[in-house]
Amino acid sequence: METTLRGVGVSHGVAIGEVRHMGTAVLEPPAKQIPTEEAPREQGRARQAVEAVAADLNARGHLAGGEAQAVLEAQAMMAQDPDLMADVERRIAVGSTAERAVYDAFDSYRTLLAGAGEYLAGRVADLDDVRNRIVARLLGVPMPGVPDSDEPYVLIARDLAPADTALLDPTLVLGFVTEEGGPTSHSAILARALGVPAIVAMPGAGELAEGTVVAVDGSTGQVFVNPSAEKRAELEGAAAARKAAVAASSGPGATSDGHKVPLLANVGGPADVPAALEAGAEGVGLFRTEFLFLDDSAKAPSEEKQVEAYRKVLEAFPEGRVVVRVLDAGADKPLDFLTPADEPNPALGVRGLRSLLEHPQVLRTQLTALAKAVEGLPVYLEVMAPMVADRTDAKAFADACREAGLQAKFGAMVEIPSAALRARSILQEVEFLSLGTNDLAQYTFAADRQVGAVSRFQDPWQPALLDLVALSADAAKAEGKSCGVCGEAAADPLLACVLTGLGVTSLSMGAASIPYVRASLAKHTLAQCERAAAAARAADTAEEARRAAQAVLSGE
Repeated sequence: METTLRGVGVSHGVAIGEVRHMGTAVLEPPAKQIPTEEAPREQGRARQAVEAVAADLNARGHLAGGEAQAVLEAQAMMAQDPDLMADVERRIAVGSTAERAVYDAFDSYRTLLAGAGEYLAGRVADLDDVRNRIVARLLGVPMPGVPDSDEPYVLIARDLAPADTALLDPTLVLGFVTEEGGPTSHSAILARALGVPAIVAMPGAGELAEGTVVAVDGSTGQVFVNPSAEKRAELEGAAAARKAAVAASSGPGATSDGHKVPLLANVGGPADVPAALEAGAEGVGLFRTEFLFLDDSAKAPSEEKQVEAYRKVLEAFPEGRVVVRVLDAGADKPLDFLTPADEPNPALGVRGLRSLLEHPQVLRTQLTALAKAVEGLPVYLEVMAPMVADRTDAKAFADACREAGLQAKFGAMVEIPSAALRARSILQEVEFLSLGTNDLAQYTFAADRQVGAVSRFQDPWQPALLDLVALSADAAKAEGKSCGVCGEAAADPLLACVLTGLGVTSLSMGAASIPYVRASLAKHTLAQCERAAAAARAADTAEEARRAAQAVLSGE
């Protein structure tokens, strides 16, 4: 009997195949006491296991490259955290086995993170994965991970750790569905990069029996259990039509009546550039620079190292536009040399530009490195600050750019509702705005972007979020300046049309989404996009907004 389940679609495409479940998590080790004389040996075992897991995560990151590499290297640093290791050794010294000490130490740290307003729930999932890998190594049992299979399958999991998602084999994993996670979780972002259809935050996914045939529609967020032949044909036909439209679309982004909407790529470093070029990106709309700072959380990278990395990306887009975001540290990206260790709620504390203004030398070194990296290159460099709250923030950043001798446009990210509400004031100090819709949704709805239970508030179709986008775009138009979107909202082909109708002047996304968005824009006029935007804003819920926009754009 055919039934339908619904979650949040986060990666386009249709996958039809049999269900395979993620390997079970490591069992809790027994609480066994050891003699005092065995403590040094157990401490040695724990250290060896930690180093082996960290090395494995780094190796996986190197193989995966791009944004996945930064995520996995951050996880490796988590495994080697000196405070955690000290806690493990203390527990062994009073009689715990190595595996039990690791389990309890990580559990204690997990409780601390989960209690910090749950902003770090995404980091909790990563922490659990690191713990399981270390305990599995100590127990001598297989690592938790994707199932072994010679035949392609649809993967079902409670959640997927970055180490698993980054190295999924698209020839075997047709698509995946998770019970937890959100549209901006690591799993969702990496799924889009892989081009694998994916759905997250789907209740009941874990109850699907092994071997059940399902059809996963990553565009709509629907899973059809035991689909009929008619449903399979319908889904495959729709997927083929989308694929044909994508293949037929090329060139710069524009509506069908010629209104230009530059399509840019989000990149996490030089390794992401080839995919962006292959997808036809017209430049970079978000160059995340955190990858340079994650190698060593104890100190900032040298100016020389930064110049080399920035220049590699800038050289790839001659005559193109490259928008660099200065270091966005804090909250879920803590750095020892920059981030306060005792903040009760890091999401609402010293993060982003606030951290940099408290450590002006770190900001100055980065801006100076960018100034040197762009010398002699025919590229349009733009530099923006994360977490700008008001005009005072914007002025402080623009002043720092000028003092560093940076010849570029200076901009501000709109991630805090106050920045959208006072966008025109901020634009008195900077030359462009860039909407980070992931964090903007998080702060608008007080909903952690990593927590599946509140994922409906992270839906970028929420009318309140569209209102803030419209406010920002209207302010930029009034000031004769630009306003782009670099959050994951830009990767939705239908929503891209609505954002264009709201007045957004450029869209930046993961490279894999660019062809889909280009094809979608090319089918509609600017006037249609504007009517769709008005219909979406008139709705009361995200689902109603999506349906209203779809009805307008399909001519219903």
